Amino acid sequence: MAEMKRSGKYMFFLVLFMGLVGQLDVWVSLIESYAAPFILAEAGLAATPWLFGFWQSAFGVIVFLVFFIGWFADSFGRKIGILALILVMGLPSLLILFVPSIATPINFFLFILLYSIAIMGTTSNLWEVPITEEAPAKRRGLYNSIAFLISVIPLYALLGTLLMDALGWRWGYSVMGIFGLILLVFWIFMQETYRWKEAHEKREKRLGVIEALRSLGRRDLLYVGIASLVYLMWTISFKLGTTWSGVFFTAVLPDPTQWRTILTIGGLMLPISALISGILLEKVGRNFTLVLGTIGAIVCFVGLGITFMPAFFWGVYFFMAMVLAWIYTYVTEIFPTKVRSSSIGIAVSASRLGYILAPLIAALLLLFFPGNWLVFWVIAGLFMVFPLLSFLTKPYETKGKELETIDEEK
Repeated sequence: MAEMKRSGKYMFFLVLFMGLVGQLDVWVSLIESYAAPFILAEAGLAATPWLFGFWQSAFGVIVFLVFFIGWFADSFGRKIGILALILVMGLPSLLILFVPSIATPINFFLFILLYSIAIMGTTSNLWEVPITEEAPAKRRGLYNSIAFLISVIPLYALLGTLLMDALGWRWGYSVMGIFGLILLVFWIFMQETYRWKEAHEKREKRLGVIEALRSLGRRDLLYVGIASLVYLMWTISFKLGTTWSGVFFTAVLPDPTQWRTILTIGGLMLPISALISGILLEKVGRNFTLVLGTIGAIVCFVGLGITFMPAFFWGVYFFMAMVLAWIYTYVTEIFPTKVRSSSIGIAVSASRLGYILAPLIAALLLLFFPGNWLVFWVIAGLFMVFPLLSFLTKPYETKGKELETIDEEK
């Protein structure tokens, strides 16, 4: 496939660009850790935080539309799919700036709607797909990990917190709308992936939604199930952590202002984890990385519930990022090119049941166990036991193999 190789300069650009799209994704996803107390206060829900979880859950059904972003990228191309992804995440985030006081119900629901649409965009793994399809087999895990590392540089903790303190919590979201517009300049120089063009030329017609689903073989469906299980459990656990960690620490710390420092250090665990995960994915393998990240996350969630020590919170960020690095790498390389984004879309859509379940679980825990953070964090950790069940299927190891080889052998 020599004719399909990209230059080193273009791969540098692509990894950087996809990493910046990932930065938009991660910022919008994680900024709520710091924004949640402000949102609860303005909405008058500080005394009944479970209501916020309930409405997050109710509007969470929007995330199931993420499948159509994947199908869109399979049918019309990776480049236009990335454009759609940037707009879906960026425009609603920008519009949050113009929502009046959420103390009134109509404004609160308008905010939740915009927030949910932006979050729907963050549930897509699409920004990893172009790298997977363009990178050499021996560097695919490394390139994906570098993009992941760029995406998790904790700018939301370093800059987002300052913006919210100085200008209000809305700017924590809306600054990413402006960032999304800047990314459109990068998008102009992005090229369509060779593999998508080759798969597209072999098709007699554009791939419809039903055709995409019918194209999945039995083994593909098995891996859709594995990806859905791991990603669903990860989503529930991490969503419980990111949404409610700020409420937790500002309630239990002697000095609530320490929360910003704790969050910043937690954010710094993400790029460190991404770097280590990249090495493990390439040198040791995908399966080992998933096991290590999962067990580490369970231990740290339970430890946080027992001790309330920030060190365990930082461990949660470190090991959950390791699991996410596996998801971003493995899930993007295990499916055939012609339905890769659609397959990812199916898995991601199924996993995004977590965006309904996690807020609902949080609401129930806060309602029936008010102030009992031991129960809250232990339950958050126990969900990460389930990804280990995927090894009962003896998942295929993809380390160092061409995408075509993976498709033939798995």
